Amino acid sequence: MPTFSYKAISPKGQKVVTGVIDDANKNTAIKKLRRNGFKPISVTQKVRNPFQGKEQKKPMNKPVMDKNLIKSAKIRQKGAANDDTLTAKLDKMMLLTEKITSRDIRIFTQNFYLLKKADFNNIHALQTVVTTTENPKLRSIIEDILSGVEAGEYMYTTMEYYSNVFPFIYINMIKVGELSGSLETSLQQAVKYLDESDALTKKLKKILLPNIAMFIGIWVMLIVAVILGIPMVQKVFDEVGADTQLPGITMWFAGVVDKLMLYWYIPLFIVIALAAAFIVFINTTRGRYQFDYFKYTMPVFGQLIYLIDFSRLTKNMLLNLQNGMRIQDALEISKNVVKNVVMLSMIETAINNIFIGQSWIDPFDNNKFTNKMTIEMLRIGMQTDLTEMMEKLLVYMDTDIDNTMEKVMKVLPEFTYLFVGGVLIFFVVVVLVPVIQVYMGGFLFDAYT
Repeated sequence: MPTFSYKAISPKGQKVVTGVIDDANKNTAIKKLRRNGFKPISVTQKVRNPFQGKEQKKPMNKPVMDKNLIKSAKIRQKGAANDDTLTAKLDKMMLLTEKITSRDIRIFTQNFYLLKKADFNNIHALQTVVTTTENPKLRSIIEDILSGVEAGEYMYTTMEYYSNVFPFIYINMIKVGELSGSLETSLQQAVKYLDESDALTKKLKKILLPNIAMFIGIWVMLIVAVILGIPMVQKVFDEVGADTQLPGITMWFAGVVDKLMLYWYIPLFIVIALAAAFIVFINTTRGRYQFDYFKYTMPVFGQLIYLIDFSRLTKNMLLNLQNGMRIQDALEISKNVVKNVVMLSMIETAINNIFIGQSWIDPFDNNKFTNKMTIEMLRIGMQTDLTEMMEKLLVYMDTDIDNTMEKVMKVLPEFTYLFVGGVLIFFVVVVLVPVIQVYMGGFLFDAYT
């Protein structure tokens, strides 16, 4: 294992100490020093002596130590090792169970931006942010980023290892800021992006969650009413001795529910088989394209999904253009923020058009998803100032997204109410009609005659 010599500030900050440490690489060695409370100043790998390991003469005067002292020291070391092992296990369990939320990323970015605005260097700012980060999993990731910066790497190189935590557009903002020397501006843009993303997510949840809850609740009510209510009504019929039977539709639905409860594994197998077939289908090139195309054409949500994807692409392109990139390079980098293959095919065509001397806007104009106002603003931007026009376009698109979401909020409840109304009518026919028949006394006449 490599050996590193280090110079660091002691845990209490009173003096500078030097020493050696064995570890797999420089980054992990720095992390180990920091975990032990040291603040590394320099860490360099030692070159091994080719003669190292040969037998050496033992010193003539070997100090003699009390056996009891040696024994007690070993006991203390063993206890300390056990404590460290327990702490490490608990930390590992916390890291596995803890979830990093968008709020955690936003707070980290805001704090880091404020420290950079106060003229902190990257290392000092990250050291300060680590001590104020509550989420242990995120704190561990920031420590990795700090170790990389202390070893002379860029922040974004470590963030790329955690692409499941940091969005690509966020990593790209940090990358552009570090490479161009405008990290503070990039952090400010990242904070704005995260705030807008959270606001959009909250709006979507506000639309979807109540309707999904209503959808699930009405089905649960219907099934529970059939399972519990119909046997109770049938019991009343039998106790009175009426010849009247429950309505045919009630008996049919009760039979369906009974069979589902008895042979529950059959519909479960069918659902699993259909889900597996769907997953296999969308993992094919054709299936993926058709499914992503459906996302943009689906009722109610299709236009909104396309606007969000195109807005995300435009924001990332604008950031790259503002930092001096060419249009083809901005498109090439920005395509990574888009997952829909229909949009990706448009971007690839746009890049190819640039190489053959045609307009990169045409692929977005030739589809039915992008509105004419957006295309016209981009064409005007190509003739005047594209970055300035893209800023205005983003303002326009944000307004368009808000208007589309308002339409969805108006239309979606109508679909939900239509479905709920149909289920309620079915519920009345299947469950309430027999109950009314019992309590209105229709069976009494049959029993008397």
